[in-house]
Amino acid sequence: MNAEMVLTIGQEALFILLMVSAPLLGAVLLVGLLVSLFQAITQIHEATLAFVPKLVVALAVFAWAGPWMLSVLVDYIRRTIEMLPSIAL
Repeated sequence: MNAEMVLTIGQEALFILLMVSAPLLGAVLLVGLLVSLFQAITQIHEATLAFVPKLVVALAVFAWAGPWMLSVLVDYIRRTIEMLPSIAL
């Protein structure tokens, strides 16, 4: 195992991390922005008003994109485990 192989594996892991987390983070960020805008306009500053919509959207995104996220992660883990014999040489 050389340094190039380690960097390639790490680069692929970071790319998959970004790709899998992007839908969830994007949706929660958008909802947080909308709730903050609503709170600023109405001057209602309730903590649960900011938390509950984000939680609901996060659960909805997991229900919608969860199977895709899981398949991407399982494929990466499978490829990594299959590479182990060639790495050990």
